[in-house]
Amino acid sequence: MSTDVWTRVVGEESEAIVFRRPRQESVDFDITPMIDVTFLLLIFFLVASSMDVGRALELPPARHGKGASPAQATIITVAYQGDNASPAVYLADGKVGTPLPDDPQQQREQIVAAVREGVLSGKRDVIVKAERKLRHKDVARILEDIGEVQGVRIYIGVLEKD
Repeated sequence: MSTDVWTRVVGEESEAIVFRRPRQESVDFDITPMIDVTFLLLIFFLVASSMDVGRALELPPARHGKGASPAQATIITVAYQGDNASPAVYLADGKVGTPLPDDPQQQREQIVAAVREGVLSGKRDVIVKAERKLRHKDVARILEDIGEVQGVRIYIGVLEKD
């Protein structure tokens, strides 16, 4: 009797049982609102940001000290160019003109010559303007080059607090 029940439920032994897969719904993700929000944020930040073109260097603020007159000093600017790049050295106030060559020996010769020329013209003060992001060893190398000339006073350029 049990085989008859099985035959009636399952069918003939030669028939295969076919299972149907459940229907899958196609999933669509509409990204249009997300793109709209992204563009709105982009426009907001473009409008809200201010372009600070007037400042040539980012200097640390001064805490105390006495400044030197730029008119009576030789000014050397050291600009940051990236983590793995050597800094750009200018013999001017700011990023003016072409920087000195990247070779430290050539930089040393030109810095010493410029400082000596300044001393001969009565400029015994040397102001070094170095950006905040520079590594200390890069600025120390420039200061060491300046130190080869006797009788100069070296000043490090900083922003004055108001």
